[in-house]
Amino acid sequence: MKPINLAIVEDDPIVRDSLKTFLGEDPQFELVTVAESLESILQILETDTRVEPAIVLLDIQLPGKSGIEGIPLIKKLRPTTDIIMLTTFEESDKIFAALCAGACSYMTKRTSLVNIRDAVLTVHRGGSYMSPSIARKVVEHFAPAPRKADEPLTPRQQEIVECIVNGLSYKMTADKLGISLDTVRTHIKHIYEVLQINSKGELIKRTLDKG
Repeated sequence: MKPINLAIVEDDPIVRDSLKTFLGEDPQFELVTVAESLESILQILETDTRVEPAIVLLDIQLPGKSGIEGIPLIKKLRPTTDIIMLTTFEESDKIFAALCAGACSYMTKRTSLVNIRDAVLTVHRGGSYMSPSIARKVVEHFAPAPRKADEPLTPRQQEIVECIVNGLSYKMTADKLGISLDTVRTHIKHIYEVLQINSKGELIKRTLDKG
């Protein structure tokens, strides 16, 4: 099998040398370039048409332009090149910015060298790869928001709401239901949280609107 042309863009010398040594010694890969910045790899791609990486391992935090900024620039010069982000960032905004810009995979630098190798092979076969923690964030982003039950309040909370709507004060409500004033206040706090409201007026209006 013809080796996979691979490029690495990483400014951290320890990470860069580890990738270069591990992947460069694997006969499945051909390291066509190793760069320390986005500007460096762009210059190479612009001036040497023979450099045709099938896959680029790209960091985000680089001196000069960031890796995310560089994704469309690399794709413009080499449209068929697949880009795998390899970064310390696990924030959702960075993940989706990279994927929307054209990256096909996203890995954290905590990923083992063996898994990075497997990810490159997966991408070369037409797949995509996400570190487990990244995949979880993507799934959570697209998961539907949990629906609240039609009647989310407990029976005791419903009794307290009824007292408030009927004009009773917290103290009168406590006396009527045989509970302490602090208990009423705790229930009210939870009712506000469940119904996502902030005042007694909102509580009364919502209850009356609901009938």
